[in-house]
Amino acid sequence: MDNQESTAPIISLKNISKTFGAVTALDHLTAEIEIGATGLLGPNGSGKTTLIRTLLGLIKPDNGSGTVLGLDIHSRQLDIRRQIGFAPEDDTIFPGVHGIESVAYAGELCGMPQSDALQRAHEVLDYVGLGEVRYRKVESYSSGMKQRLKLAAAIVHDPKLLIMDEPTNGMDPAGREHILKLASDLSSNKGMSLIFSSHLLPDVEAVCRRIVVLSAGKLLIEGDISELKKVHSGSFELRLKEPPDAFIEHISARGCVVEKVGEILRVAMPSGEGPELLWRQASADGLQIRHLRPQRSTLEEIFLGAVERR
Repeated sequence: MDNQESTAPIISLKNISKTFGAVTALDHLTAEIEIGATGLLGPNGSGKTTLIRTLLGLIKPDNGSGTVLGLDIHSRQLDIRRQIGFAPEDDTIFPGVHGIESVAYAGELCGMPQSDALQRAHEVLDYVGLGEVRYRKVESYSSGMKQRLKLAAAIVHDPKLLIMDEPTNGMDPAGREHILKLASDLSSNKGMSLIFSSHLLPDVEAVCRRIVVLSAGKLLIEGDISELKKVHSGSFELRLKEPPDAFIEHISARGCVVEKVGEILRVAMPSGEGPELLWRQASADGLQIRHLRPQRSTLEEIFLGAVERR
């Protein structure tokens, strides 16, 4: 793959609109999504579901133009679907069939020969941790196992782009962690681009490098998460080795505003003061600072700020 191909966006949309009666789901949406993992964020009714269905070729926009994996969204819907994997939020199991049959059938639906689909189904079930239950009927699977089964079915044909819609919704911590590790591995190590739609911002941040935020069918912000996390001028995060109660009292008396978040102290410095004040006070109190850095915006602050500015 040459450099031009490797840096081209996997999705390019220009002035895409879609209405359902009086409801405008997408409103002249223009956006580009790069290779890699992108989080799709937005409040309820923001247009995320309509956008996903448009990308999958299940909905034809009223106007506008766009490509997915270089294929036109108006004329190449079937070709697009064959190159995309989709793990929907809702259960999509077929009762009465074994896990291996369910995943192999998904491969056949994407155009794979039956023998290839079956062989690949074995491989992806091992990959997602369902190898030992491949011959159990899918309705006997737990919620977490069903989520991993959906993921296996979505990647059985080795798609270039994987769309995951609320993949950790309602899962227990262990199951959620498993899905996040799989998503990260697919994006980071398997060369699969990912659109990760979720209302759980820590999950998005754990998996994705970039975000796209929608509201009322419009693009609010897009960009690299690390670049969007602006440094808060005059604010620092620090963690002490010892209990911080006396330290908090002393720096508060010096004009600092302190917020305790778990073991982390978020300190807004008084005008004219820098982090040297914190080092001096810790030394005076006989305490050791283990961690000190400028405070940056959280993904939640970025998201809420974008929606509030709408």
